[in-house]
Amino acid sequence: MKVTVVGAGAVGASCAEYIAMKNFASEVVVLDIKEGYAEGKAMDLMQTASLMGFDTKITGSTNDYGKTANSDVAVITSGIPRKPGMTREELIGINAGIVKTVATNLLEHSPNATIIVVSNPMDTMTYLVHKATGLPKNKIIGMGGALDSARFKYRLAEALGAPISDVDGMVIGGHSDVGMVPLIGHATRNSVKVSEFLSEEKMEWVVEETKVGGATLTKLLGTSAWYAPGAAVSSMVQAIACDQKKMFPCSTMLDGEYGLSDICIGVPVILGKDGIEQIVEIELSDAEKAKMQESAEGVKKTNGLLQV
Repeated sequence: MKVTVVGAGAVGASCAEYIAMKNFASEVVVLDIKEGYAEGKAMDLMQTASLMGFDTKITGSTNDYGKTANSDVAVITSGIPRKPGMTREELIGINAGIVKTVATNLLEHSPNATIIVVSNPMDTMTYLVHKATGLPKNKIIGMGGALDSARFKYRLAEALGAPISDVDGMVIGGHSDVGMVPLIGHATRNSVKVSEFLSEEKMEWVVEETKVGGATLTKLLGTSAWYAPGAAVSSMVQAIACDQKKMFPCSTMLDGEYGLSDICIGVPVILGKDGIEQIVEIELSDAEKAKMQESAEGVKKTNGLLQV
């Protein structure tokens, strides 16, 4: 199993690190346009191998896509990250050109790769990869929902005063501060609905803190977060590489599911060796359906800014 990560910045390097530490891939190639940067990150990570007990080979390359040939999974983290006060949507002008070029170069050397898109605005960048490459829709996956759901579970555990292993929950919709839809009505603590433990006010707090989870970290750090995004990607890559048939909320191209078409947006899917192997349609309340529709309208508005 060969995995390529394009972009050796904080998110890309964390992604490569977590994949290597899980020891399921034979090789991880890290690629960046900055001279020597990916090579340096790869060398630094490889020097942890004997300490962390992994055998995955990590290779760095400065913009040589030949090194990525025959990758099974390719992760696109390229582009500029958010700064304090920026929305994900404001990144579209610069990142669209970068992502389109990266996807084209990857597929030239790895035509059968499954592509995971991390670059923001993530749903629109996932849509762009579909339009630019023409790959089957199961082979292109946007990461956002997996990360947003991890942040949702963090806030749920915090509110419940419970270990995070007790908590389950999911976020669907667009990967944006206003567009994501945390499914608080479906969230549970060991199969018991969290509404049995939390007040309406506290549940609303969890929802709102989840929606601004990325912005909160950007304000604190001065740039986008990287540990949780890297971990989210590594879990998705592992589900594909190891054919785990695990369910993640991911941005995927819809063709009538949830009443939506010609849009990439977060919904629960089953990930396995063929990428997205099933889109799971769950029963939503009228309020959740309305929020999902509103989220989709926001994503489509951002999509309208693309030049494809």
